[in-house]
Amino acid sequence: MDKTALRVRPRTDEDVEACVRALAEVHHRDGYPVNWPARPGEWLTPAAALGNWVADLDGQVAGHVGLSRASEGDAAPDLWSERNGACREQAAVVGRLFVAPRARGHGLGALLMGRVTEEARHRGLHPVLDVVASDTAAAALYERLGWTRLATVEQRWSPYQVVTVHCFSA
Repeated sequence: MDKTALRVRPRTDEDVEACVRALAEVHHRDGYPVNWPARPGEWLTPAAALGNWVADLDGQVAGHVGLSRASEGDAAPDLWSERNGACREQAAVVGRLFVAPRARGHGLGALLMGRVTEEARHRGLHPVLDVVASDTAAAALYERLGWTRLATVEQRWSPYQVVTVHCFSA
């Protein structure tokens, strides 16, 4: 029987290049992120980052997820806090989640989501996220994992770009 080695671990600086390569594959195949960042390595580490993790498949970086404090433009933290009578600062935003196309079908997305959710709760924070409505595979993953869709909203990403996003809460 073929045994595949799967592992989720904290991302290191040495992983960033491999993460950018995997992200480029995802962007080419799935259109995520919608707008390719000028500096993808920096995009993977937002200023408000609390942590980043990678999924290894047979010793190679095959996926990524990050956790950060809520920043301007994140809709899910506001929706969650309004619904639960909590302050926005009690939410942590899950983001930059992707699995390389070659590594799909091994449960890496669910493993990464489990790790980031565990970290948020360990910090006393509630995990939330925004996902572009056109990313139906990601939305289906969150729903399979038991996350609740709080709302679907329009976000203005630039003077020329309005994007529909689903807001989820763990």
